[in-house]
Amino acid sequence: MSNSSPSVSRERASRLREVVQSQSLQHGVRLVAAPLRFVGFWAAVALPFLYLPLLVSGLDGQETLVFGLLLALNALALVVGHGHGQ
Repeated sequence: MSNSSPSVSRERASRLREVVQSQSLQHGVRLVAAPLRFVGFWAAVALPFLYLPLLVSGLDGQETLVFGLLLALNALALVVGHGHGQ
């Protein structure tokens, strides 16, 4: 006969379930993060080429806004793509 109570096995099952859910969540995050890092890295590489036409034609009015948005987007891409290839 076993001396363990059913509540102990329920607690163990609950802890095991939490661990499995946590691991599957971490795996899901890794699956989503890898393509985002890839896209972020290559966007950070490619976006500066879009600055050239703006800089050559001069920044006035709306071009200044577009240039600022491109800079912000490039900074975001640098942050997102930072861990790519590691």
